[in-house]
Amino acid sequence: MEVHDSGTGSWIAPAGAKQRTLLAALVVRAGEVLTADRLIDELWGEVPPMSAANALQAHVARLRRLLQTPGEGGRDRIATHPLGYLLRPGRTATDAQQFHRLSAEGRGALAADPARAATVLRRALDLWRGPALEDCGRGAICAREADRLEELRLTTQEALYEASLRMPGARAGELTAELERLTVDHPTHERFYDLLMTALHRSGRRTEALGVYERARRRLVAELGVEPGPALRGRMEAILRQAPEGPPAAPPALPAAAAPAVPPAFAPDAAALLDLGTEIARLRRHVESLSRAHEELARRIDAHLGSRSPG
Repeated sequence: MEVHDSGTGSWIAPAGAKQRTLLAALVVRAGEVLTADRLIDELWGEVPPMSAANALQAHVARLRRLLQTPGEGGRDRIATHPLGYLLRPGRTATDAQQFHRLSAEGRGALAADPARAATVLRRALDLWRGPALEDCGRGAICAREADRLEELRLTTQEALYEASLRMPGARAGELTAELERLTVDHPTHERFYDLLMTALHRSGRRTEALGVYERARRRLVAELGVEPGPALRGRMEAILRQAPEGPPAAPPALPAAAAPAVPPAFAPDAAALLDLGTEIARLRRHVESLSRAHEELARRIDAHLGSRSPG
């Protein structure tokens, strides 16, 4: 957590963990009054010291001095409110804001101009120097923001490699090492497996692409207790069929009809129970059909991999 003074070119870094956490919480909630109790909880958790209120005031005073810039009223950057404290950001920008802007711009250009999208998305990812807010504690405010930023980081990485694969004359083979690393770093993130399978298939490494699917399936079953989703299964089926490769498609949105609905109230009469039993039976048949389809696909993969093994 650092502050850059564009006027002098200097960097200002709070000295201690509590100072960094306080600054991070105020920046994340800039323009919003944070109560003293909320900030105390952010700094000390469930077991604050007896003098937490006084200690918080001391930390705020030090932070005000740290952020003070001659001629700009730096002491007013953090305002005292009857309920707590408020950071006035003014024209100050953050790396997180710039990352959000660049990520949105790059993803918006993905379909029409993948080359430009890739350039902008790389600029967004180049802003990262490590895990988000890693030196600012794990209070509720900082932890929630860190999780949100990390999730968007993954989405931005997905978009970058999708753009790279969409570019005319893309060299898919040059992306496989990076995508392989991402599947290791994020072993339950299906989209990276999908992109890796696409890159391998386009590089003429069909057997390896199918092996990636099987590795993904084993990891998902072992760690989450679920089978691969429809997007990853669809990629594997397309490779088995040797279908012509198009741009990697994003995972399909859940159809509105498949969204869970709140059942209407009904009297537990015989007709309602009969309808419920019919629906349960239909769902059971559907699950059994999916299981048989998956077993057949697994057998086809095993047979293909076995046929390519050295004798």
